[in-house]
Amino acid sequence: MSPRRPRRWGRRLIVTLVVLCLLAVVVDRAAAWVAENQLATMAEKEAAKYDVRSSETSVKVGGFGFLPQLAKERFSKVTLTMKQPTFDSIPAEDLKVELTGVHVPRGLLTREPGTAVTVDSTDVRLQLSPAELAKQAVRSTGLKGLTMNVVDGKLHAKLTVRGIEADATIRPQVEKGRIVLAVDQLSDAIPSFIQNAVKSQLSQGIRLPALPFGATLKQVSIEGTSVVLTATAPNLKIAG
Repeated sequence: MSPRRPRRWGRRLIVTLVVLCLLAVVVDRAAAWVAENQLATMAEKEAAKYDVRSSETSVKVGGFGFLPQLAKERFSKVTLTMKQPTFDSIPAEDLKVELTGVHVPRGLLTREPGTAVTVDSTDVRLQLSPAELAKQAVRSTGLKGLTMNVVDGKLHAKLTVRGIEADATIRPQVEKGRIVLAVDQLSDAIPSFIQNAVKSQLSQGIRLPALPFGATLKQVSIEGTSVVLTATAPNLKIAG
C-alpha cells in the first residue's frame, strides 16, 4: 500500500499545478482583454483630437505575459488597428499603429481618473487608395481630371494637358513633408512641351492634412493596389 500513496500524491500535485497554470493563463488573458479595451477607448479619444475616426478600433498587447509586463508598468509592443478610418474627412483603407516602449500605470485596469500612457516610439502605417491620392493631388496642383491606379506594382497617372492625353508612370516620394510625384516614364509620342508641363505640375507635390497622432510623414510606397504612407511620432502621450 505504501508505494501507491506517493504515486497518488505525485499525480495530485501534477494535476494541481496544471490547474493553477491554466487559471493563471485565464486571469492573464482576462486582464489583457480589459486593458486592451481600455487602451482602444483611450486611443479613439486621442485620435479624435486629430480628426481621425474609424468604424472599429482594436488594440493588441504584444510580448510574453500581460500581468508581468503590467507589474513593470511597461509593454514592449502594442498594435493599434483602425478599420475604415478617415482623417480630416479623407477616407483611408486601413490604419495600423505600432507602439514600442509603452509606459502604462497600474491603474489602467481600474480605469483610474487621470490615467495616461506614454510611448517611446510610434510607427504609423496609413493605407490609401490611388483614387483618393489622385483627389488630394487635384486639390494641391489644380490638375483637373487627374486619375491614378496601380498597374503591375507601379503607380500610373492619367491626365489631359492642352487637349492631349498623357499616361505617366510616377514614383511618389517624400520631400519636406509633402508627397512629390516624380515622373519615371512618359510616352515619347507626347510633345516635349507637354511632357515638361506634366512633370512640372506633378512635381508641385501633395500637401496632406495633419496625419494621425501628429505623426511626421517619412515614406510613400506601393503595396498591392494601395498607396501606403509611413510616418513616425516620438514621445506620444495618450490620456485617459
